[in-house]
Amino acid sequence: MVALHKRLSALQLAAVMLAVTAATASVASAQTPAPGSAATAPNVGDMAPDFSLPGATRFGLLKDPVKLSDFRGQTVVLAFFPKARTKG
Repeated sequence: MVALHKRLSALQLAAVMLAVTAATASVASAQTPAPGSAATAPNVGDMAPDFSLPGATRFGLLKDPVKLSDFRGQTVVLAFFPKARTKG
């Protein structure tokens, strides 16, 4: 009977530890903003982080990607046309 009680206590302890670990993980993830969310966005006036995108002209895709750092010191406007080159 004592062995069963100790075994049950160990299982209960393991369950409590698992619950605490899960709760701690959910709190930590709640405090860390997801990448791409508004909480991780730069503030007005901050320098934008460097990135690269495949470039295109009306004749097709460019051979090399376009990097934001290539335009340092210039005004850059990003425009997205989600239905460009589609039938929609």
